[in-house]
Amino acid sequence: MPLTIYNTLSNKREEFIPIEKGKVKMYVCGVTVYDDIHMGHARSIVSFDVVARYLRYKGYDVTYVTNFTDVDDKIIIKATQENIEPLELSRRYIEKYFEEIENLGVIRANIYPKASESVEDIIKMVREIIDNDYGYVTDGGSVYFSVEKAKSFGCLTNKKIGDMISFGRVDVDSQKRNPLDFAIWKAAKPGEISWDSPWGKGRPGWHIECSAMIRHYLGDQIDIHGGGNDLIFPHHENEILQTEAVTGKQLARYWMHNGMLQVKEEGTSKEEKMSKSLGNFFRVRDVAKKYDKYTIRMFFLSTHYMSPLIYNEDGFREAAASLKRLWNNYRELQAYFRYANGNNDATDLVSSLELEFEKAMDSDFNTPDALKVVFNAIRVTNRMISEKTLSKEGTKNIIKMFNKFNDVLGVLPPTRNGSDTIGALVEILIDVRSELRTRKMYDLADDIRDKLVSAGIRLEDSADGVKWKEI
Repeated sequence: MPLTIYNTLSNKREEFIPIEKGKVKMYVCGVTVYDDIHMGHARSIVSFDVVARYLRYKGYDVTYVTNFTDVDDKIIIKATQENIEPLELSRRYIEKYFEEIENLGVIRANIYPKASESVEDIIKMVREIIDNDYGYVTDGGSVYFSVEKAKSFGCLTNKKIGDMISFGRVDVDSQKRNPLDFAIWKAAKPGEISWDSPWGKGRPGWHIECSAMIRHYLGDQIDIHGGGNDLIFPHHENEILQTEAVTGKQLARYWMHNGMLQVKEEGTSKEEKMSKSLGNFFRVRDVAKKYDKYTIRMFFLSTHYMSPLIYNEDGFREAAASLKRLWNNYRELQAYFRYANGNNDATDLVSSLELEFEKAMDSDFNTPDALKVVFNAIRVTNRMISEKTLSKEGTKNIIKMFNKFNDVLGVLPPTRNGSDTIGALVEILIDVRSELRTRKMYDLADDIRDKLVSAGIRLEDSADGVKWKEI
């Protein structure tokens, strides 16, 4: 079964065929670094982390780029309030960003370009847009893109120019020839951070930075362009116009957009997207104090990336409970390896489960269905453990399978050679307790058992040895 992706550009599922065989060029719009990232950002970050992980699972050589907007009106305003330079403020939040994606279990992208470090490429692209008669310079030294010159305007939203003003955010500027024209170079205001350009001192417009970065790091055309569905208009529409005005080529083959994380208004049934402008956001660092990265990922991945998702504590509690069940069963499988003596090497089972997992993920990265496969695999494995039919090789094959699934989903504890750090320590304590019981030092053995219970781990004595579970 081929990998299919819902393509916003065509409004349908399409088979994924990369531009260059075996390679994927993927760009995802990043964050504006003027504050801590919140859980709305986290949803997009985790969603595309899984996309990149699965593409690598499929054997693709993936170059994944996501940017930092480190020059922006909001950054300038906040830096002025704090009496520091805008780029100093940006650097602070970029450092925090990398700390906080650790709280999401995210594998870093290959490249993180910054707007401030891409000015030369941006100026070059603005000049080419003007030379190709798609842009114009105002008396004040700003440069605007003329949307009426572009044939593909509205291709993502499927709307005509006349309908677009009421559809999304449109900046008001008396120097614009058309209300939908957008700034690709902004003339500097007094005291504002700026760079020299052929049109005077200024700074990049918001949309142009992504087009310039994509071109610099990935070339004229890419396979996948991603971001939140709130970016479809105007940001992604305008990216298409800018790039195609310069290259004459389609910017991206596949446009992927994640659904918004929503928050219910207290006392009402109304739901709004989580955003800083609405003040209804939850910072990742605050949520990470209550829930670990595995629980956060489980919460996000239990819903398809395109669907809206409501932020709620019940959802996190359900994710935590599911995760605990998964971890306990997974660790029981690891413990079983020590005394496995059956004759089933689980080759057919592993092959069947891997096909089911890939079928789910090939269907537009359907993580809820992929998780169902993981839990079904746990149920089947438990039955084989209870029936004592698994051989050591079979146990090893199943553990290897779960680790492959986890390379994509990132919800299992870190493992090394079939055992995790905490698990290894618990196994040592189990061995110590067994030795104490052999020497009839029951008080000390019981003390180990009780202290493990206090730490959230319960030991269970069975005919097959001692098993342990988190409680």
